[in-house]
Amino acid sequence: MTRRILLALPLALAPGLAFAMPSVGDVVGTNPEDATAALAEAGCTVNEFEAEDGQIEAKCIDAEKVRHEVYIDPKSGAVTKIKTGD
Repeated sequence: MTRRILLALPLALAPGLAFAMPSVGDVVGTNPEDATAALAEAGCTVNEFEAEDGQIEAKCIDAEKVRHEVYIDPKSGAVTKIKTGD
């Protein structure tokens, strides 16, 4: 029985791993379409984009309804900072 549980554990954890927020340094794109697609693939629905301090700020909500602000370098498309929560 223990063996069955150990074999099933990775399958139970897999859905959470499939929707991991991007990390600082990950490239999500330099335009709204690419960034929206990359963030959606990571499980985060983008509500709006803003320009802030020379960065692109993507405001999104993940599957657990947690708000995130993802800051993107407009030249490279790389994530530079992520703020979580309100």
